[in-house]
Amino acid sequence: MKTQKNAVKRKLPKKAVREPARVTIHQLPSGVRGLDEILGGGIPEFSFNIIAGTPGCGKTTLAHQIVFANATAKKPALYFTVLGEPAIKMLRHQQQYEFFDASKLGKAIRFINLSEVVVEQDLNVVFDEIVKQVTAVNPGVVVVDSFRTVVRKMVAGAGELEMQSFIQRLAQFLTSWEATTFLVGEYVPEEMRDNPLFTVADGLFWLSQLTERNSVVRKLQIFKLRGQASVPGLHTFRIGDDGLQAFSRTLGLDGGKINPLRGSRRLSLGIPELDKMMGGGLREGDSLLVAGPSGTGKSALATQFVNAGLRQGEPGIMAIFEERPQGYTDRADSLGLRLKKSQAKGDLEILYLRPLDLSVDEITQVILDAVKRVGAKRLVIDSLVGFEMALAPGFREDFRESLYRMIVALTGAGVTILTTVEVEDTFTALSFSHYTVSFLTDDIIRLRYVEIEGQLRKVMVVIKMRGGNHSKDIREYVITDKGVVVIQPRSTDYDGLTTGIPTRTGPRPAQQEEAAPEPKAKK
Repeated sequence: MKTQKNAVKRKLPKKAVREPARVTIHQLPSGVRGLDEILGGGIPEFSFNIIAGTPGCGKTTLAHQIVFANATAKKPALYFTVLGEPAIKMLRHQQQYEFFDASKLGKAIRFINLSEVVVEQDLNVVFDEIVKQVTAVNPGVVVVDSFRTVVRKMVAGAGELEMQSFIQRLAQFLTSWEATTFLVGEYVPEEMRDNPLFTVADGLFWLSQLTERNSVVRKLQIFKLRGQASVPGLHTFRIGDDGLQAFSRTLGLDGGKINPLRGSRRLSLGIPELDKMMGGGLREGDSLLVAGPSGTGKSALATQFVNAGLRQGEPGIMAIFEERPQGYTDRADSLGLRLKKSQAKGDLEILYLRPLDLSVDEITQVILDAVKRVGAKRLVIDSLVGFEMALAPGFREDFRESLYRMIVALTGAGVTILTTVEVEDTFTALSFSHYTVSFLTDDIIRLRYVEIEGQLRKVMVVIKMRGGNHSKDIREYVITDKGVVVIQPRSTDYDGLTTGIPTRTGPRPAQQEEAAPEPKAKK
């Protein structure tokens, strides 16, 4: 009996376990550069979203960019206006942006004014009017601007249950009709707690405009986005001729490509003796920090580094913060470095970044764009002090963290970086930077003044080189009409050069002459 049961048991076929098929959520482009990356690929199709924030932070402009990026004649966009800015006035302003396409108006994009219905009728009539327009047009995108006006009407003339019912019915209808919806409104963060609208929404785009001292900074946060992973935290954005442009706070930390040539060859800095001190030159893909007080030749060294690359057919970028491009190229000409010619050929681009309300992410994006345009292999950032001054006050607080992300992004793009930083010579210490960023760089060269025999001379030393040996010698150098020139090695009778106030260990030159033996007379 037992054997028979086992036989029957063996004959029974096992049922295959099938996992339920996953629903594919397609994504719509936002039309805003940088925003799709923050969203995790784009806007989830058929989602019910809120664009919220304080007045003047760019909510309507964002809604228009999304509409113009997705509206077509077959799948038009419906833009409902409610007691806010009239459509004709709104379009007058929006047509100043490059994303505006007048040929789409009336066909791919249709504006409908709900102001009269909202003011004179109840919520059921408002809902019926939206249903009527959506059913007639079959839109792909629906915008209600400003939905906050509708909410105020609800609060004034309807109870809380009726308000919740209206929001639920609207969300269900628009989603079932396969429309991607955006409700635009002016809100403050405290309203998110008890407002049923934020509970029903699939996505919440929160825009803000912050005043920091005399600077104005716009920030974006994706509080909520069902169905996909967005980049958390606050991201900066700017409104320009293109409309909104967003800058992710994780720009460059997305696990992108690693430069395959990193460290495989040495790049000349344009100073032969310095190349020898660095074991043959700077490793490709490294980040080099050149630190020293004012007047020690940091910018001259940086210019020679870029010029050496240009001579080898390697395009370059110079991001400068303290000196205008004309003055920079004129000074290079005085050193025999013809940067203007390379600029005219398109092999060199000099970026003058001086606004006082930038973010590090925005500067990183500007530099990456220039790197792509020119095909740059070498980059100079001159200097960190000017860089910090160009930032809005709030971004200076996390300068080191942001600088780390920028270096990772740029070296990951295959660029070799030389950064200058001014440090004060105390003549008692050998500091590298008051930012404590030396750990972020692969290599460090320290320039400094020393006082010898009543003269203020210049010396340099290679402090650090990751993954390679380097000279430990302290070498004197001069700045000539050829740029920075390292003096040939010679023995020194001084100790304590790194302090800036060295002490003599041997006799003075005059004493050496007195002690020298008399030359023998010729026979």
